[in-house]
Order: sequence, then structure tokens, then C-alpha cells
Amino acid sequence: MSSTAMVRRSVAIPRSLVEEVAALAPEELRGNFNRLVITALREFARERRAQRFRQEMADMARDSQVCPDSAAITKNFSVADADGLGRLP
Repeated sequence: MSSTAMVRRSVAIPRSLVEEVAALAPEELRGNFNRLVITALREFARERRAQRFRQEMADMARDSQVCPDSAAITKNFSVADADGLGRLP
């Protein structure tokens, strides 16, 4: 765990969810609910960042101002796509 400041929060969680998560948790997290929650929240944040990035890339791919530039870059660098492959053993 990092040395950053900790914040305490009190939350009400349905017992059935706690039991389900405890049953699904890796062995090393089952006995420490605090670590389990921290791990789950980190995974949630990582997934949300990844979703946001995927959405931004999809939005950019549909952007009428970006598409021509992207096509030009692809065309200009297509010569380098196989660069060096002829020298493989």
C-alpha cells in the first residue's frame, strides 16, 4: 500500500454483496475487507480510465477534422510498415 494519506469512509453495503465478493475474492484478500475494497476501487478506477480512453479514441476516429490527417499520416508512413523485415534471419 502506498504512503499516501488515508481517508476513512463509512458505507452501508448489502450483506449479500459482501458475502458474494468475499467468496469471489482472491485468498489473500478474503481476510482483509479493507484491502479488498481498496483493490476493487483501484480496479474500478483503472477500468473507467480505460473506458474513457477507448471512447475518446472512438470519438476522434469519427472526427471529420482528424480523419484526413490520420489518413495522410498512414499513407506517409505505410512505406515503413515492413521496414527491417527483409533482414530477419
